[in-house]
Amino acid sequence: MEQGTYNNFAIDKVIYGQPAAATVAAEARRLGASRVFLMVSEPLATETPLAAQFEAALGSLHVATWTDMPQHTPLDAVLRAADKAREVKPDLVVTFGGGSVTDGGKMLRLALKHDIRTLDGFEPFIIRVGPDGKREPNDYEGPELAQIAVPTTLGGGDFNPSVGGTDPRTKLKEIYIQRLLTPKVAILDPAVTLPTPEWLFLSTGLRALDHAIGTVCSPAAGPRSWLEAMEAIRRLSRCLPVIKAQPENLDARMDALLAMWLSMERNRFGLPMGASHAIGHVLGGTLDVPHGYCSCVMLPSVLRWNASVNADRQALISEAFGKPGQAAADIVADLIAELGLPQRLADVGIDERQFDLIAEASMLDYCVYTNPRKISGEADIIEILRLAA
Repeated sequence: MEQGTYNNFAIDKVIYGQPAAATVAAEARRLGASRVFLMVSEPLATETPLAAQFEAALGSLHVATWTDMPQHTPLDAVLRAADKAREVKPDLVVTFGGGSVTDGGKMLRLALKHDIRTLDGFEPFIIRVGPDGKREPNDYEGPELAQIAVPTTLGGGDFNPSVGGTDPRTKLKEIYIQRLLTPKVAILDPAVTLPTPEWLFLSTGLRALDHAIGTVCSPAAGPRSWLEAMEAIRRLSRCLPVIKAQPENLDARMDALLAMWLSMERNRFGLPMGASHAIGHVLGGTLDVPHGYCSCVMLPSVLRWNASVNADRQALISEAFGKPGQAAADIVADLIAELGLPQRLADVGIDERQFDLIAEASMLDYCVYTNPRKISGEADIIEILRLAA
């Protein structure tokens, strides 16, 4: 008999297919906000009129706009944003942009809640892994300050109680988990994704696919917990090639946003990801590989490395792609090639000289210890990296 737990997070509602700026303003008023701190990806603020539209829609509710959040959410940038927020005393944070901005809003709210003013101040809140590979207990109060998230990429942090922040001193992307870190409202508007560079939108689509595939492959997953993930795989396999061929197709972009949402339902079942995420955290935070590219270069090789222990789960993935009987790793690799995205570590500037560093840092990530095929040490990580080289 199947057993499990479905956890409700702090998200209040998801609004999709409606104009983002007007919806943000309406939700801010519904939440009773009077001082809105807007965090925006820098290109959206300087190269498009969209950020100005948000500011105009918010009107007198808007107190400041912050645009300086680099990729992988470096903690020194979070501290600068928190300093600015303290000046204007917001009662609502709105994030508009990619995953680093979404995570920046979460980390900002954590910093304000616990009055974090230095890099060392984040230390007590990091998820640590014990010698047995289990997460060490880490309980703390979450932020009361609410967040509305308007994503322009497909990484899925808008539906996630965890957040990754990169320590600029160690170049390690550390993980923080607290249910109240989840944004209170997510607004999915395909129109605001049109300025997102093609490579970024499509590669984060592979990140969403990585989430969905990781859900199906998780040893802790069962038919109920992978139900949404299977639909996410089906939608992404259809809509990403359409977006590549027809960039202005808003229906396909809406499909991608909905698939991203479905791919993150794993969080409600507490399902951990595996080696693709663990290694990806290092490729991103330590070696500055773009978030979506990490999944592009690692996911097929991790599937190949795991195939000896979860062929039945990988067969489900092939069926969701509409290609039963074919190897899931090959299907995913073919999709990445069709989308014109990087396929090998060499394509993103990573070579064997960096493998020891990647392997050592990956073993600090709890996702290593929840991989379907047991990873016993750095040698196994290096074996996977060689498959991806």
